[in-house]
Amino acid sequence: MRSQPNILFILSDEHNFRFMGHVSKANGGENVETPALDRLAAQGTVYTDAYCQMPLCTPSRLSMLTGLEARAAGAWSNRSVMKPGLPTLPGVFAEAGYETCLVGKMHLGGNRQFVGFRHRPYGDLTGRSIAQRDPLDGQEGLRGRTTSSVGVTQVPESLIQDQAIAQETVAFAREHEAANPDQPWFLMASVIRPHFPLTAPRRWIERYRPDAISEPKVGRTGDAYDHPMSAAMRKGFRADEIEYDEMMRARAAYFASVSYLDEILSDLLLRLEFTGQLENTIIVYTSDHGEMAGEHGLWWKNCWHEASARVPLIVSTPAQRRGEQPAREESMPVGLMDIFPTLCALAGISAPSGLDGTDLTQGAPDRPIFTDALGGRWGSGNRFRAIRQGRWKYVRFQNAPPLFFNLENDPMEQRNLITRGCEGEDADALRRLKRTAEETMDFDAAAEDRKRDQKLAETYALKARPSQKNLYLMPSGRVVNANDALYKPTVIAENGAAIFSDHPALESESEKS
Repeated sequence: MRSQPNILFILSDEHNFRFMGHVSKANGGENVETPALDRLAAQGTVYTDAYCQMPLCTPSRLSMLTGLEARAAGAWSNRSVMKPGLPTLPGVFAEAGYETCLVGKMHLGGNRQFVGFRHRPYGDLTGRSIAQRDPLDGQEGLRGRTTSSVGVTQVPESLIQDQAIAQETVAFAREHEAANPDQPWFLMASVIRPHFPLTAPRRWIERYRPDAISEPKVGRTGDAYDHPMSAAMRKGFRADEIEYDEMMRARAAYFASVSYLDEILSDLLLRLEFTGQLENTIIVYTSDHGEMAGEHGLWWKNCWHEASARVPLIVSTPAQRRGEQPAREESMPVGLMDIFPTLCALAGISAPSGLDGTDLTQGAPDRPIFTDALGGRWGSGNRFRAIRQGRWKYVRFQNAPPLFFNLENDPMEQRNLITRGCEGEDADALRRLKRTAEETMDFDAAAEDRKRDQKLAETYALKARPSQKNLYLMPSGRVVNANDALYKPTVIAENGAAIFSDHPALESESEKS
């Protein structure tokens, strides 16, 4: 067995940290079935308090891939481009002799679509991918409220993009090891679920009935409910239009989407395990950001609340899966930017200098973890820097009142201790985090950086026609649309009963007559 381990990095989209079976009720866990992730957690290190560096798809991924905070990574919006010259996680592994491959969504902007990966056989190679819609569903959910079109998928399972991602991931690992058994690989499987649209096969939709699942952990309450950013976010996502029944249907569909994702990951991991690809492989599971799922009266992400900024993070080593090293939990707050130096350390690779992330192999240090939103989506005054350190969270806004919570005593972020008053350790932490926020974030300077990076991005505009559909990069080099057969089919007949004499529907009609 070669000494350097393979890396299987599974990245999901919009996975609320509460929605994993191994998260206890006492820690805010939801009653959801995720046996594959639970098994991984039981054979790995679970970072219970992991945070993305910006709770939005592209910026979070840019920060994670570079090991940098959002501003340094040029991570501003879903149209941001990976800045040339920045070392990337896959690029460093490629330089160290690894074969690197990305399968699935990465939501990168412009024409910089490989960022250190040598292979991208399937995914959003134009950077304009959205969650796969269901062709027979209404589109109100994509054009308006995100909670209005949920339920049983109308896409055949073999054509669901997460199934394609799993298949291409297995294929790459097997093909590479057959051709180059002595070369380690770094393989990222980046799936779309549980991102909207909230659809899943019937077996999972029917498993979670709206009248049998839990309501959101926290409702439309708390000191921050009427905060200017909260109000702007509810308006932007039309959250106040969502009535109770619609909310519960959407929550049930989110439960189903999480469990369906877990089922796909179970199939993926068991197939690789069966053929030996996982014997010397480090497995990472995380998500780019969370999902509000009705908490605080909100849906989606792009805010400072725990359900948006906090993410699952599991790292499972071969030694842990063999029982040679113990599984464990790490409760010290960490960031997705820490994955870069940590994987380098686990693989025996020198990490680049200047990373904001920290190697976690020796334990997570007590330090501030930053989550930013600097694009001004909810108004320029609502740009924020959130800081989590120890049991406390402080949120500084560009031109809105700050917030401060003791998450140990108030995990649902109901009591803003700035307005309620605090003393002792709380008061000391408030002074410390307020000073840290002021010293580490200049919103005006960040806005100038954003303007500069936007101009830079224009020079890396994609010349090919943008697409909102997934693509295959063929072995020949041809790039083809993966979904034409699904969305632009050649229709042989609108109703199979019209051309097939033994169609079951004809038997039913015959019985009626």
